[in-house]
Amino acid sequence: MPRIHRPRRPTKKAILSLVGGMLVALSLPPWGLWPLALLGIIVFETALGEAPARAVRFRCGWMFGAGWFFPGLVWMWFLTAPGYLLGAAMFAALHGVAAMASPTGHWRVLGRPAAHTLVEALRFCFPFGGVPLASLAISQSSGPLVGVVRIGGPLLLTWLTFQIGFALAGPSPAIPQFAKRRRPNASGTPHGMFALLGVIAIIVIAGVAPGGIDTGRTLRIAAVQGGGPQGTHAIYTDSSEVLGRHLAAMQIIQPSDKVDLVVWPENVIDVYEFAGSPELDEVAAEAKRLNAPLAVGITEETQDNRFTNAQVVVSPTGEVISRYEKVRRVPFGEYMPMRGLLEAVGAPTDLVPRNAVAGTGPALLSLPDGTRVGVVISWEVFFAGRARDGVDHGGQVIINPTNGSSYTWTVLQTQQVASSRLRAIETGRWLVQVAPTGFSAFVSPDGDVIDRTSVSEQKVIIHDVALRTGRTWYVRLGDLPWVGLVALVFAIALVQSGWRPPRRRRAAA
Repeated sequence: MPRIHRPRRPTKKAILSLVGGMLVALSLPPWGLWPLALLGIIVFETALGEAPARAVRFRCGWMFGAGWFFPGLVWMWFLTAPGYLLGAAMFAALHGVAAMASPTGHWRVLGRPAAHTLVEALRFCFPFGGVPLASLAISQSSGPLVGVVRIGGPLLLTWLTFQIGFALAGPSPAIPQFAKRRRPNASGTPHGMFALLGVIAIIVIAGVAPGGIDTGRTLRIAAVQGGGPQGTHAIYTDSSEVLGRHLAAMQIIQPSDKVDLVVWPENVIDVYEFAGSPELDEVAAEAKRLNAPLAVGITEETQDNRFTNAQVVVSPTGEVISRYEKVRRVPFGEYMPMRGLLEAVGAPTDLVPRNAVAGTGPALLSLPDGTRVGVVISWEVFFAGRARDGVDHGGQVIINPTNGSSYTWTVLQTQQVASSRLRAIETGRWLVQVAPTGFSAFVSPDGDVIDRTSVSEQKVIIHDVALRTGRTWYVRLGDLPWVGLVALVFAIALVQSGWRPPRRRRAAA
């Protein structure tokens, strides 16, 4: 009789790795239990041990990533269910590769954090321009380590979190006497201690690193949230209703409030052409009533059956004086990658019938008085480089008009607030996030979230924000130096652990 091969049961290592990844997921918003990220990494390292076989390391790394990404990216289900399953599995596989490629022995305490940080850096830019959500940096946005983003952005915070977790679980710098009674030959190694000392040094430096300078001027900003139901798609929504809700909410603001700028969310106005439209007349009337410019989110048609997603400033005189077109488009949301292939296999590409045109300009808007405002539209707030670009071009405050109404639950929306906190700290600027159905909030340069709205409510929040100048080290340096440094640490750890490149065999004479 043919032998029946039963599927193997998950090993203890694999189960522990999965648990470690799930703990990391729970450190992410909306759960937000940031210490669990460190605990999850400790559990993962404990499962890996010193020197398991490569196949075992890959399997454990994949299970760790699966426990992390399947819950952390669940919002993608409402965008594209197949894409969610494929994306989460692929990102888990990246951490499987990192675990497999990492050194073993004592140098693993430096090599493994570097390897997993490098695959996160890859995830920030690949595929489709990057999907930097459910990141380790987002999980630490409310933790005590977050100040290091002023130095090295999300990448440095990612490495720091991995390094602490692996060092706490890795080779001990000393072996207690009670342990030596059971294993007389046990010996310690200083590698873990050196790693922790490096972490402490970075945290101390972050405490004195520059964080921007107040100019002495303030801007009184009103963020308008029109309200309405969540879980809706643009192709099934009457755009006039969305505009009507925001015009109704505008009546909460009175000329006596003396606002300097009113910010509307992304996609509030959907027209063939904004110039000369009735919608522009309605916005201009509100700008004139309040004697303040309005920054409004518009969607316009193009002649080649595509569309643009832009934020424009309408002055009190009714003129459009500044415009920024979104550079980072949402894959499967604002454009359909591999559309022809997906249509051939019967995928539901009709949810994104047209592709957005990617902008090319700096992340900046100008107000009538010359004040420069950095702008990151929706998805762009997850990319540290976009906020950095706006500040590098003179932005003294950052606005994040967004539209999360397509997603049920609040996984994406809470991760976006966390990302806004990171962008504010990284750049040393106030940040204003405004959404049609939530969440809207002000975020201080220290990452404090002020006046956060509730989901689906109609509300206007007003706050005086300080205009700031100066550049943090992260704004000056960007990501590349840190990618290079982490790669160097990984290479040193790999070589010191005994790895050597394979030599070519000489052909026989």
